[in-house]
Amino acid sequence: MFWKFDLHSSSHIDTLLEREDVTLKELMDEEDVLQECKAQNRKLIEFLLKAECLEDLVSFIIEEPPQDMDEKIRYKYPNISCELLTSDVSQMNDRLGEDESLLMRLYSFLLNDSPLNPLLASFFSKVLSILISRKPEQIVDFLKKKRDFVDLIIKHIGTSAIMDLLLRLLTCIEPPQPRQDVLNWLNEEQIIQRLVEIVHPSQEEDRHSNASQSLCEIVRLSRDQMLQIQNSTEPDPLLATLEKQEIIEQLLSNIFHKEKNESAIVSAIQILLTLLETRRPTFEGHIEICPPGMSHSACSVNKSVLEAIRGRLGSFHELLLEPPKKSVMKTTWGVLDPPVGNTRLNVIRLISSLLQTNTSSINEDLMELNSIGVILDMFFKYTWNNFLHTQVEICIALILASPFENTENSTITDQDSTGDNLLLKHLFQKCQLIERILDAWEMNEKKQAEGGRRHGYMGHLTRIANCIVHSTDKGPNSALVQQLIKDLPDAVRERWEAFCASSLGETNKRNTVDLVTTCHIHSSSDDEIDFKETGFSQDSSLQQAFSDYQMQQMTSNFIDQFGFNDEKFADQDDIGNVSFDRVSDINFTLNTNESGNIALFEACCKERIQQFDDGGSDEEDIWEEKHVAFTPESQRRSRRHTLYPVQINTCDLETSAFVMIRNALVGVPGWLSQFSTLDLSSGLDLTVVSSSPTLGSALGVEPPYKEREMPLTDVRWYQYSCLQSSAFGSGHDPRMGSSPAPGSPLSRKTASPSHTPLACVPSLAVSVCQIK
Repeated sequence: MFWKFDLHSSSHIDTLLEREDVTLKELMDEEDVLQECKAQNRKLIEFLLKAECLEDLVSFIIEEPPQDMDEKIRYKYPNISCELLTSDVSQMNDRLGEDESLLMRLYSFLLNDSPLNPLLASFFSKVLSILISRKPEQIVDFLKKKRDFVDLIIKHIGTSAIMDLLLRLLTCIEPPQPRQDVLNWLNEEQIIQRLVEIVHPSQEEDRHSNASQSLCEIVRLSRDQMLQIQNSTEPDPLLATLEKQEIIEQLLSNIFHKEKNESAIVSAIQILLTLLETRRPTFEGHIEICPPGMSHSACSVNKSVLEAIRGRLGSFHELLLEPPKKSVMKTTWGVLDPPVGNTRLNVIRLISSLLQTNTSSINEDLMELNSIGVILDMFFKYTWNNFLHTQVEICIALILASPFENTENSTITDQDSTGDNLLLKHLFQKCQLIERILDAWEMNEKKQAEGGRRHGYMGHLTRIANCIVHSTDKGPNSALVQQLIKDLPDAVRERWEAFCASSLGETNKRNTVDLVTTCHIHSSSDDEIDFKETGFSQDSSLQQAFSDYQMQQMTSNFIDQFGFNDEKFADQDDIGNVSFDRVSDINFTLNTNESGNIALFEACCKERIQQFDDGGSDEEDIWEEKHVAFTPESQRRSRRHTLYPVQINTCDLETSAFVMIRNALVGVPGWLSQFSTLDLSSGLDLTVVSSSPTLGSALGVEPPYKEREMPLTDVRWYQYSCLQSSAFGSGHDPRMGSSPAPGSPLSRKTASPSHTPLACVPSLAVSVCQIK
């Protein structure tokens, strides 16, 4: 085999390393330098560990390539240097982590002016991140000594790679105590306060986005860590700082500046949404959102965050009415002046998160401001904004499903009676949710009747209507919802009941897709009547019989022989000795109407076939007992066997037709015969084909061709049916597939025998051999 030979060719890098004057760039020009480095090529590692080589590798990463270089190869060496340093070779990690001069050289990249080269920044961040994960104590101690590290991180936070480095510092340190030391250190450096200050209209958009994303990730990482380590005695200092009410108030004060900056507002709302996320552990690796009103220690929202947001609900409501100025937007269906905008969409998301907390004081403020009514107006105004429709639907569903909160002790209880769920009453009474649903539905149907386009919010409107119906029947506020619907004006209530019974029910029926297997599909009632009593027992019996036959072919050693045939690898002399299993008989009955066919068949036989007169026959009785003498081998004459294919149509194996054929063959000396049942076929005729004068005269058929001899081992099964009046060689039934086998008697054109057509009956194949 090929692996027996040493086909491994030595790397060209080994050849280069044998030179004393080889340079680092020459090695970096080799295509397999990274593979050799990761494969721990000893000579290559020793070369790269040289002080001058490591310094050059770090310099490639932090220094700007010459401007006059071709752009295709300008960042070739910085990229290869980064890959070599991050190939996770322990010797290189040790040398970099312990050599402070190299660390200082690497750290000097942060001293550059903003903005940093994003590609070089990614190389720098990747190298420092691998060092933090492999040498956490040395790297953290080095960074702590640098008083300006946090300042430089804040300075370059607009570069995404630097933001990633900050998050790596929080995630790459796995031991609990070193990680806690890093959190305390960053908190002492006021990293949270500095990031909050960046979310200000005066800062650039990139800094808004990266600072907001950093704070959001700090919150998620801290909460995930708290869920994983539930017995931790020390709280996360960064999360505790961010959840302070004064920090949130500072954040909101920054965005509600005289100048409305959409980037700053959206970034701040993203932070608030992350703080309002209520999550709890379910099983390993998964987090589940707590349902509204769920009381859980790990998924409760800090009240200081809610209090800080509550003080600015009026400002958020103003953003719904007067968002930051946006230009007119032209769409394929009309002009949006003004468009919804990212600001208002995020404000509605914030309202839905506040509704999920189910805080009574916030619910009362939302009612006073009529924020729910404003977002409903936007729902019907912006017909094609499905992002908006989804958030409005969530708000309504939360109001309908939120349990009643007792304002006296701030406990959540089930709404078993028509309690003072003021927000739910506000939704039905002041916001007139039922009336607006009915009016919008009728308006859409009228527009569609006139040939117009269906409104884009109709799917969400259907879901809202179904949510109301469900809340009426089974919701936690079912009693209150029923009372509110009962208190509607009579005309509105009647319209709603008719709508639920007709339009809404029909829409739900159309939207319901039944699986095909759940019901039987009939084209008409007549078809059902025609095929109701149809039975297929005969086909079933045939299929079952064939299935049993196949199962009998699977022997006990089937698994051992599966996948290949051992005979392919055996000598030809040994193949004859291979054992085989016995195939059992297949017994089944064919239910056919035999009486008419039997009578017709017997009549035709009497007309065309001469009966044997056993009484006056001089022929030898084959059943008579006689002495058998064996001749010597030298006097024996080689016996040859002639094959005569015969096609017999019969109704059953026990009919007189079969008896007649059997007797005819048995009565002729020197004949052997075999019988087997074939598949059913339609429109078959009685055709008896034979080249034997004796058999032909016995069956009343003249021999159409000359007798042909062949050895017994060459005997084959042949089946021919519906032979035409033309030559036998080309007139066989096309349903039989291929032509007769080469060399068979039917492969030559001969005269056609006369035959009498019979009715459609099952088919019997007979293989006949004459022993000469």
